[in-house]
Amino acid sequence: MRVPSLRLPGRGPEGESSEGRLTGTVRLDRRTKRLCGRLEPGDIAVIDHVDLDRVAADTLVGTDVAVVVNAAKSISGRYPNLGPEVLVSNGIVLIDDVGDEIFDLVREGKQVSVEGNQVFLGDQLLGEGILQTEESVSEDMETAKEGLSVQLEAFAANTMEYLKRERDLLLDGVGVPDVRTDFNGRHALIVIRGYNYKEDIDVLRPYIREFKPVLVGVDGGADALLEAGYRPDMIVGDMDSVSDDALRCGAEIVVHAYADGRAPGMERMDKLGVPAIPFPAAATSEDIAMLMADEKGAELICAVGTHVTMVEFLDKGRGGMASTFLTRLRVGGKLVDAKGVSRLYRQDMSISALLLLIISALAAMATAIAISTVGRSFVDVIADWWDGLIFQIQRLFS
Repeated sequence: MRVPSLRLPGRGPEGESSEGRLTGTVRLDRRTKRLCGRLEPGDIAVIDHVDLDRVAADTLVGTDVAVVVNAAKSISGRYPNLGPEVLVSNGIVLIDDVGDEIFDLVREGKQVSVEGNQVFLGDQLLGEGILQTEESVSEDMETAKEGLSVQLEAFAANTMEYLKRERDLLLDGVGVPDVRTDFNGRHALIVIRGYNYKEDIDVLRPYIREFKPVLVGVDGGADALLEAGYRPDMIVGDMDSVSDDALRCGAEIVVHAYADGRAPGMERMDKLGVPAIPFPAAATSEDIAMLMADEKGAELICAVGTHVTMVEFLDKGRGGMASTFLTRLRVGGKLVDAKGVSRLYRQDMSISALLLLIISALAAMATAIAISTVGRSFVDVIADWWDGLIFQIQRLFS
């Protein structure tokens, strides 16, 4: 396969060391979410992410990375995951299945090169894999659809297991911690940095102004709120993808802990000197945010960036997503998904419609002036003023 002729984003021609070869700074991490915080435009990202999901891919695209080298298979065939299509459609070179050894062969910050399906450190071959294109991703996605039935059966089994483990939390709210944030009788806006979250927040601005809901950011959702100009009232999550600035913004912090009580996120909060409350649960962070809002008396829960379709559930690639299904059954009576609102109603106005509105307004004003006595007198005054101005200008040059 042939690599398309590309230049590294944010760099000049020096980004290409030779025809068809891309050179850039390598950054490595087995956790894609953690790596994205260190990536800069034009970098070569080395990840270890089986079945790359769309949220991770969107984040990689947002960093303006040039190349993504995956030690694992971006599409394993278990189900049609959405991430690889996002990368290749945005012009990012994706090389798959290069092998785990690449993490031992190169250090972060080194200059490496990519040519075809091979990765080099100088003249040393670090690994070779599969160069993904739009065509190859499409073929793999079609094959992966055959695995949906197996994944759906596993998803159903996991849902039953989760129901047995977290029955008290789901049915009676047992284990929800006491918090100072007041949800009672108010709306709660829960923001996850997921699919189309920016568009959804933008559409909800009039709603936020009018109802002033409790603003809850789930991990990186707190940064999404700050970027949109809002300060979160509460931040919920395991604290691995939220910035220090967000954690210090004054919001109440609820750290998602494992069911056995272990809470790695509390260590980070201790280092920052920010008080936090642990919430042990086997559910996902977005689920415990919804369960907390429901248990604390929220009148309505509006969700931004959450997962609503079967493919989105599976695209997360985690057994814990079964909790999301059950959580929606629990809070469904008061849950509104912002994705539906943004698709149903958009505030965008076309340029042609705006011009037509302006022309109509001017025509109406002209008609009103023409048919009224006051309007004709006003026109006469303006005409006399204009004649006087022309006369004065002519005297200056005569």
